[in-house]
Amino acid sequence: MKDTLITLFFLCFLIILMPRRTRKKTRKRRKKRSKRIEKFTNQQKNIYDQPLKSCSMNPLTGFHRSGSCLTDDMDQGTHTVCAQVNNEFLEYTKLRGNDLSTPRGSFPGLKDGDNWCLCALRWSQALEDGKAPPLDLEATNKKTLEYINLDSLESHRI
Repeated sequence: MKDTLITLFFLCFLIILMPRRTRKKTRKRRKKRSKRIEKFTNQQKNIYDQPLKSCSMNPLTGFHRSGSCLTDDMDQGTHTVCAQVNNEFLEYTKLRGNDLSTPRGSFPGLKDGDNWCLCALRWSQALEDGKAPPLDLEATNKKTLEYINLDSLESHRI
């Protein structure tokens, strides 16, 4: 009986303390992440070599969900193009395996008129196929110029 009570006490102790430890670790991770994002925000520029403007806070966009089209080595898709998506583009990208219009988990799904940081190569592909959405160039990362020329970007300026 005594062993059972000790085991029960121990299990209750673990259940009570575990979430607190997890919360502390999560807060530390968020703090590190926000410092890293702040560093990127201060360093990265738009295609005109000016400070990078926010693309969208609602829905929250960007590879790091910072609201800006910030990029780093972890961003293998190069989510640097700030586009104002439209129904034509949403259908186009859905047919190519990237459904941006359907809500999933914390992702609300995009609708006509939303701004979103798109992959540079996907936007370039849509341009070739005549389906490229308009762009907010002050919120489009300078890194985009490694994939798409300035004239093509400016021809789709909002």
